[in-house]
Amino acid sequence: MNNISDLIEHYLKGLLAESKCDCVEVQRSDLAVRFSCVPSQINYVLTTRFSVGHGYFVESRRGSGGYIRIIRIPLGSRSEAILELCDVIGDAISQMDADGMIKRLLEEEFISLREARIMHAAVDGSVLRLGIPARDKLRALLLKTMIKTILRSG
Repeated sequence: MNNISDLIEHYLKGLLAESKCDCVEVQRSDLAVRFSCVPSQINYVLTTRFSVGHGYFVESRRGSGGYIRIIRIPLGSRSEAILELCDVIGDAISQMDADGMIKRLLEEEFISLREARIMHAAVDGSVLRLGIPARDKLRALLLKTMIKTILRSG
């Protein structure tokens, strides 16, 4: 069975899929009512599953009439995707953002399930046994190299 975070993520991605502009606006309170949860649960999903590393921009306005706007960052051609992803990765990337980026590449069919599994294994924190700053830098280098290799050869 899916947990509440999975359900909220699936619902929001469904709205984005139906959108003609890769953008959706929702109200946090409406989502909380729809899923019978507290607004902080919505914030958790937005923070952990709709970050720039996952391929989304999230804008939020609080107060009466406030909204959450989720914008899917488009991945254009393969060469454009390489440049965009390398910019997002930067000099260091967390495990969560790396996992989200790999998931997005799989969802967009830029990589196969096998390639995604290999990439996840290569950047996993339990394999990269270094302190956090060095580990995130090494993860970024590995991820950028894998992305460049896979997307250039496809």
